[in-house]
Amino acid sequence: MKRLLFISAILMTALLLFSSCQKKEAVSTGPITIEFWHAMTGKNADNVQSLADKYNASQSKYIVTPIYKGSYSDTMNAGIAAFRANAAPAIIQVYEVGTATMMAAKGAVKPVYELMKEFGQKFDPKIYIPTITSYYSTSKGEMLSLPFNSSTAVMYYNKEAFVKAGLDPNKPPVTWPEFFEVAKKLKASGMEGGFSTNWISWIQLENFSAWHNQPFGTLSNGFEGLGTELVFNSPLTNKHFENLYQLSKDKVFIYGGRENKANPLFTSGQVGLHFESIGGYGNFLNTCKFEFGVAPLPYYPDAPGGAPQNSIIGGASLWVLNGKSNEEYKGVADFFSFLSLPESQAAFHQNTGYLPITMAAYELTKSQGYYDKNPGPEVAIKQLLNKAPTPNSMGIRFGNFNIIREIEDQTWEDILAGKISVKDGLNKMVADGNAELRKFEQLNK
Repeated sequence: MKRLLFISAILMTALLLFSSCQKKEAVSTGPITIEFWHAMTGKNADNVQSLADKYNASQSKYIVTPIYKGSYSDTMNAGIAAFRANAAPAIIQVYEVGTATMMAAKGAVKPVYELMKEFGQKFDPKIYIPTITSYYSTSKGEMLSLPFNSSTAVMYYNKEAFVKAGLDPNKPPVTWPEFFEVAKKLKASGMEGGFSTNWISWIQLENFSAWHNQPFGTLSNGFEGLGTELVFNSPLTNKHFENLYQLSKDKVFIYGGRENKANPLFTSGQVGLHFESIGGYGNFLNTCKFEFGVAPLPYYPDAPGGAPQNSIIGGASLWVLNGKSNEEYKGVADFFSFLSLPESQAAFHQNTGYLPITMAAYELTKSQGYYDKNPGPEVAIKQLLNKAPTPNSMGIRFGNFNIIREIEDQTWEDILAGKISVKDGLNKMVADGNAELRKFEQLNK
């Protein structure tokens, strides 16, 4: 934990130091190279490279070079080192957890809305899906970074396992009580477990709260200022985590690890239900040897708030860093316009499962008949657009949020190990998380 605190502090310092650097003057006799650091792997990495290749082939002034830097955390850490060495890329992919940190380091970032205006690119935030736009924009609607691989959490289910357990493969569970009964039947049919989940914080806390229209934190989950506090230790969340804990005792629920480490439990056929990002859809198509379906997140029908509401996004956006030449920025702006084309977004969406970031790309995909054969990705879009966002479901914007998620992961593992009760564990997550929020607030006053 101390290491994470140290890294977060270094990041803020490095970003501010980097912002004071003068712009480099580009001296080039050929195409200008634009470095694009990212965290995509497998098929998703191939699609990032494909986008860059198509852009590079469309013109001769610039060469966009995608460079893989490891996981989201690894990419951020690589950025820290680059900031300190004054060798940062023009574009860096930052997961949504880092949004508040990037917003706070205003001098280190060249806002996308300013970039596009400065270099004469047509840019209208209204073309993007509203829930995505608001996440990466100021309260005035000024977009600071470009949405890229946006996603949301969904439920995957093994249709063949459903048939074996005597369940209808075309009727996935809708509510949590139904879900738990189906999971028990899958376990009883001979599977190692009934269900698993990735990203305990993002899916079972953040999206769970939004889907039930419950506050995760005060001040619109951090959108209204730094004085926000976590409040997700509610009776509803206590009830939900108690259910997960009790079902883990009989291996109806199997915990597969942090982030997306539980994927093999589903792809190998050990469990029949699994929670993961829709961004995993493309990789699942390549790895699952069985037919699977995609369904909306379950909800508690008796919960206050009018569930289901709308889910919130995950994934990452593209940030432009200060210190580059005007020629490089001109190329970045041109590349961003290319990425926002309906054709570019539709192709990336269809090949990966990530959300189309514009409504035009969504409509284009529908007109091409893609959802007729691949209904899964549209489930995610409809879930995100289920209702107009409320202050509880616009998204999450907290400082030091990477550290807060680490706290939640560790405490959840302590709950499963019987070291702390569910109620005390959730209270600890909130108390320790609020301490991190106060540290971030002090740094940015």
